[in-house]
Amino acid sequence: MTKIRTGIGVDVHKFKKGKGIILGGVYIPYIKSLKGYSDADVLIHSIMDALLGAVSLQDIGFYFPCSEPEYKNISSLLLLKRVCSLIKKKRFRIININSMILAQEPKLSTYREAMIKNVEEISGKDTFSVQFSTTEHLGFIGRKEGILSITSVLVEKI
Repeated sequence: MTKIRTGIGVDVHKFKKGKGIILGGVYIPYIKSLKGYSDADVLIHSIMDALLGAVSLQDIGFYFPCSEPEYKNISSLLLLKRVCSLIKKKRFRIININSMILAQEPKLSTYREAMIKNVEEISGKDTFSVQFSTTEHLGFIGRKEGILSITSVLVEKI
C-alpha cells in the first residue's frame, strides 16, 4: 500500500458588491466581497479539496452541500476542521500544504502570517505555506472579476 499521497485542489469565486473578503480565515478589507454560499474562502476551499482528494474521498460539495442551510455563511475554518477529522479517520497525517492565490487585487502579502497561523492551528505546526501572484492583468483575475486558489498537499498513511 502506498504510504505517501498527493492531492490537488482548485477553487475560484467571483467578486460581488461588498466590503472585504475572507482568505485563510482572515478578514481582508477590500472594496468588494467574494460570492459564495459559505464565507467564499477560496484558499480554505482549495485546501479542503486537495486533502480530500489525497485520501480518495469526494469533494467538498459532497460533504458540505450548498443545499444545506447549516453551511450558509459558515466559516470555512470550521469546515477545514471537519475535513482534517475525516483525514485522521482514514489514518493519514498532513505532511505539507502548499497554496498559491492568484489575485490582481487586493494585495495579500501583509496577511500571510495570519493565514498560516489559522491553517496550522487546524492542520498542524509547520505544515502550510502560501504564495501570492497576479496574472499581469490577463483574464478574469487580471480584470479583477475574482480570485483563484490552487493547493497541493502531501499526506502520509499512519
